[in-house]
Amino acid sequence: MTQDQRSCARSAFRQASESLECSDEMCSLLASDQREVTVEIPLVLEDGSIRVFKGYRVQHNNARGPFKGGVRFHPDIDLAHLKELSFIMTWKTALANIPFGGAKGGIDVAPGELSRRELEVLTKRYIEKLAPVLGPDVDIPAPDMGTGEREMAWMLEACSQRNGFQPAAVTGKPISLGGTIGRTEATGKGVAWITRRAVESGKGSMEGKKVAIQGFGNVGAHAALHLCAMGADVVAVSDHSNAIYHHDGLPVRKIHDAVHGQDDKRPLGEVDGEFETLSADEMLALDDIDILIPAAIEDTIHEGNAGSIQAQLVVEGANMPVTPAAEALLLEAGKTIVPDILANCGGVVVSCFEWAQNHQRFAWTAERVDREFRAVLDQAWDSTREAATGHQLTLREAAYRVAVNRVRHAMEMRGF
Repeated sequence: MTQDQRSCARSAFRQASESLECSDEMCSLLASDQREVTVEIPLVLEDGSIRVFKGYRVQHNNARGPFKGGVRFHPDIDLAHLKELSFIMTWKTALANIPFGGAKGGIDVAPGELSRRELEVLTKRYIEKLAPVLGPDVDIPAPDMGTGEREMAWMLEACSQRNGFQPAAVTGKPISLGGTIGRTEATGKGVAWITRRAVESGKGSMEGKKVAIQGFGNVGAHAALHLCAMGADVVAVSDHSNAIYHHDGLPVRKIHDAVHGQDDKRPLGEVDGEFETLSADEMLALDDIDILIPAAIEDTIHEGNAGSIQAQLVVEGANMPVTPAAEALLLEAGKTIVPDILANCGGVVVSCFEWAQNHQRFAWTAERVDREFRAVLDQAWDSTREAATGHQLTLREAAYRVAVNRVRHAMEMRGF
């Protein structure tokens, strides 16, 4: 992670802290991690050799509730990277006004390089190493890049071996193990819902809006499906290989089923259809799109390509996809940016619902999940919009002002 990336979240935090007149001591407390854990995880591979992986868990702040955050499996993660993601998670949960703090963890592994058995053992060993600092009212892991329902089920089993069956110890689980309806699509669905609120706040309508989505993983694909259901035309999507485009709109359901199918998953470049193939930068520069959603990884919109973006609305589906230098260029050009802690908070919101259902030992209906989901996201949008209008702030500045103020108040009330 570059210094440019790190400063994106930190600069918004500093601006919020100054505008709220936080003391130097409070700023230091709000910015500091409560705990950073690094563990060595030896693994005997099926060929008899031994590899040692590094596992991490960063717990940033729990003033408003237990630590909460995903577990990422990726060969390039390190402690510095997870510190920033944990930091962001604190403000995301506070903005959503759900009873959690921020955490993030992971293992420096490429999951595709291990067999299923090797990955299962590695996952369970990771949880065993971290067990003393995890728990349903202490720190609750969730899925992130490289992990999903399967890995969460393994983590639940590892937790259960130590403390008995406590389904609230992990979220993002299969429904058969206490998972919740709506969790898989939650982040992308939330991106779509917040995009709609942003468009409607400008007195516009989603009907006929042209959208380009950078990244067609879980978040980007579900955002595309829900945006189409709202009447938008998704005209371009991209993955790590290339982008596909059609000026009248893409058959999103067909593409989703081809890319994310159970039996025959394919990259976008191998999906059949009458599409135009573009490079990633060519997609960003399309002049017929109204909305751009970066939903891939960090640092994808930077000083080198921000000037070519034509869309008036940029919605951060990924964490930290826009660097500060790029943000300055976009704002100067009159673009509106919906920040990540608002746009992609849907995942942790539905994780909160799963956690609540697990404590109750009572499953909610799909209708209740959807109703509560929209209510929480509407609160987050309305609070941000009100702060932006009342204090003449950008949406990022406003979101951080709301979130930092909530965490600060909790810390002052509890004492430190």
